[in-house]
Amino acid sequence: MTSLFQTTDTPELLRRTDSPVISDALVRRKDVGAGDSRTSTRPGSLRRTAGASLAEATAITSLATPDSDALAALLTIPGALRARWQQRYGTWLAASDVIVVIGVVTAAHLLRFGNVTSGSLWAGHASVAYSAVSVLIVLAWVLVLAIYHTRAQQVIGAGPEEFRRVWTATLWVFGVIAVVSTLFKFEIARGYLAIAFPLGLLALSVNRHLARMYVSAQRRRGRFMTAVLAVGEPISATVLAQSLARRPSDGYTVVGFCTPGVPQLENIVVPGLGSVRVFPYQGDIRDAIAASQADTVALTSAGELGPEGIRDLSWQLEKLGVDLVVSPGIVDVAGPRLTVRPVADLPLIHVDKPQYQGAKRFQKRAFDVCFALLALLAASPIMIVAAVAVKVTSRGPVFYRAERIGLDSVPFRMIKFRTMVVDADRRLAEVAELNDSAGGVLFKIRRDPRVTRAGRHLRRYSIDELPQFINVLLGEMSVVGPRPPLRSEVETYDHRVRRRLLVRPGITGLWQVSGRSDLAWEDSVRLDLSYVENWSMLSDLAIAAKTVGAICRGSGAY
Repeated sequence: MTSLFQTTDTPELLRRTDSPVISDALVRRKDVGAGDSRTSTRPGSLRRTAGASLAEATAITSLATPDSDALAALLTIPGALRARWQQRYGTWLAASDVIVVIGVVTAAHLLRFGNVTSGSLWAGHASVAYSAVSVLIVLAWVLVLAIYHTRAQQVIGAGPEEFRRVWTATLWVFGVIAVVSTLFKFEIARGYLAIAFPLGLLALSVNRHLARMYVSAQRRRGRFMTAVLAVGEPISATVLAQSLARRPSDGYTVVGFCTPGVPQLENIVVPGLGSVRVFPYQGDIRDAIAASQADTVALTSAGELGPEGIRDLSWQLEKLGVDLVVSPGIVDVAGPRLTVRPVADLPLIHVDKPQYQGAKRFQKRAFDVCFALLALLAASPIMIVAAVAVKVTSRGPVFYRAERIGLDSVPFRMIKFRTMVVDADRRLAEVAELNDSAGGVLFKIRRDPRVTRAGRHLRRYSIDELPQFINVLLGEMSVVGPRPPLRSEVETYDHRVRRRLLVRPGITGLWQVSGRSDLAWEDSVRLDLSYVENWSMLSDLAIAAKTVGAICRGSGAY
């Protein structure tokens, strides 16, 4: 698949996404020290080119671009690199979608009629072979996938919008088929459609998921990235850079800062990203674009620019072929809560309030009860084996009941299989110095001597947590939610962290699928608050599905 994004007629400089656009053939770089922003701990990262100086940009202009048009042409090279891999990736997606659709329709035909040539329907007074119907469905399906822009550059590679468009296009195709068959009395076999529709949804989703896994793997290596120049106040720009650095699989990395109205700063050190170069901005963004080789500008604050300055900036970027995105400075707010409303010629972003009551709470409770009953029924053989293992390998009760703080600060007794020796709580002081959790709030030990032999295996695959489904049935916990906290932990909460108690704690959650015990305290709080602010039934289903993979990997469980 790698060769898909390469061309033989493109120079090596442009073919490799991790190569500097400004090569030594044009500018002889000076040696840089370890603290220079061109160095990066991420191999192949585009940040290696972020520290090119303005002197280098000037040298390039004098050597290779005698006029402004030539300079503009050079500055569009980073965007062209990104467009090149996106175009080839989109072409590959289109080809794979066609193959999937043909395979799904053929499978539905074979499963319903036995072979490709059999089967026919009556259209008025004429008989039409199902093979012709299958061809029409394939053509319509592929066409609607294109009409709905399921392979648009803005949605591929990250976020749920790509999947939403694929599902909407598929629903539209089969909805039109149902309406047309009813209006014109086409007796299309229901079994044929009943196979093609769900199989198509599943196959297309799996295809996009596998493609996204490939892109994510490449992005973790520093390829297929969008290089971002953050424009705004240092604090807001740093917050943006830090947020993007946490999720390299989303494909954005900050390669430089511009701080209008702020005195020239030295490099800014961003946690998780390293030292990032700060470029001056006096109304002309071209030098900063040339030096940082960014293909996207992110506006993080507009106070110093003002409306006219933002408009001028967008005009400059339009000529350079560089994208402009605006970060409103709101963190941990999911897309469904945001609505852009044009008011008085201004794009206002309306942020909906989090919903904790009413129909959404009823839906969540119904989901919890049904899921808990099915889970207890399906896992009962495993629970029986686990109970026997606990009883045989150590003395003491099978279950461990510990106090946790639940919804609205109400305490409850959480049920787990016992994985430690009976007097583990009394021996806490003996092992306090072994705490591996940063921050001092949580208490986690990778090699806890109090854990029994059977308990180590139960913890690795989260089998010890299966009895918590009883707490779910009792209404004390939810299937998905924040991590259930101890009373001593809650006593340290400030008003911000206390929002975790607005929903029931969960057996699994964002913390479970994002590292579990390997997470720092701050990251655990951030994920829990993000869930509380944005929870929905779809997010619960997605987290529950990801939990299976996290349990199988066993990472962060100790």
